[in-house]
Amino acid sequence: MVAMAKRVKTFHIQFTDPSKTFYCGGEKVSGRVSVEVNEVTRVSAVKLLALGSAKVEYAKGKQRCRQAAEYLRHEEVLLLDEQPSDSDGSVVLRPGNKYEYMFGFELPQQGQLVSSYKGKFGYVQYYVKAMMERSQQPTMECKKAFEVEEPLDVNTPDLLSPTGGSKEKKVTCMFIPDGQVSLNAKIDRRGFCEGEDICINAKFENTCSRIVVPKAAIIAKHTYQANGRTKVCRQKLSAVRGNHIISGMCDAWQGKTIRVPKIKPSILGCNIIRVEYALTIYIHIPGSEKLILELPLVIGTAGLGSRSNSVSSQEGSVSSASQSWVSLRMPSSPPSYCDISRDCRLDQPLTPLLDDFDGDDSPIFMNPPPTFQFPSPPAYTEAEEVNGNARMLPVC
Repeated sequence: MVAMAKRVKTFHIQFTDPSKTFYCGGEKVSGRVSVEVNEVTRVSAVKLLALGSAKVEYAKGKQRCRQAAEYLRHEEVLLLDEQPSDSDGSVVLRPGNKYEYMFGFELPQQGQLVSSYKGKFGYVQYYVKAMMERSQQPTMECKKAFEVEEPLDVNTPDLLSPTGGSKEKKVTCMFIPDGQVSLNAKIDRRGFCEGEDICINAKFENTCSRIVVPKAAIIAKHTYQANGRTKVCRQKLSAVRGNHIISGMCDAWQGKTIRVPKIKPSILGCNIIRVEYALTIYIHIPGSEKLILELPLVIGTAGLGSRSNSVSSQEGSVSSASQSWVSLRMPSSPPSYCDISRDCRLDQPLTPLLDDFDGDDSPIFMNPPPTFQFPSPPAYTEAEEVNGNARMLPVC
């Protein structure tokens, strides 16, 4: 077998545009199959197979679940230009020459393909394979993969419309009612692209006796279907959190942002593999299950340029407003608190904060803080100019 392999020096596939990272539906995939030999070799035929398919495989107990779906198949026999062939179609390749078999085919139109994907229990892959048949010798093969990205536009009216919802949960302790927590959240649209910010407007209320913490995260949901069974994997991609909310208090998010990380677009057109995303807004309640609100997202391939312009204009207005505020003439600063000689020690510590919000060591109940009053600052003066003379005004 080694001696046979040495007869062929090179046998590989090269695309016309090696720098192209992915192809879309309806585009042409072209290239060449290069062959060089070390000794005279008779080649019966060089065939090309282009294949695109999705496959799922995972174990369910002792059963092995497998499923496949095909989206692309193209076969052709490649010919050498200006190369004489025998009556049976075979050609003779000689050492010192480089032979190139050209190929080209069009992908199916948009909407008929599925974007390339590689997950834990399945994949969607596309490749071209060349097969060189030789008389009385085994067929040689070489394969080269290419990426396909099916365009997904998020500029549709459905994906540009706002979405939101509300949830509430009654909290108990040893079967005794302990108040409730609630949340109400809304985002301005459902379609986003990687690198964009999702603005969250939400309100959280806490009437139970525990310290709760609001959070938000972008979740990826991978669904695999095989042999009538379904397997779902969830993955947290990015997260943000808010401030602690003590008993009887509420908190609000006004335009709190979470950025979409670098991820693949949603896969919604495959029968056996689906990749979906969601914005999960939830409240962590120590000693109880989380209160969760899930808002579906669609990650696409077409961005929203007007959005970035509006965001930058808003940032510019905020910065100009802050500069005008700084330019105001402020009175002189008051004296330091170090000048006050009073005993300000506490008889007992303040309410503990939550260091690890999702940990097991978080305090469940909140003790009210002791009554403590900070001393008032000492008096200081401002200068007022009247008829060219300055006089000092006491300020308390």
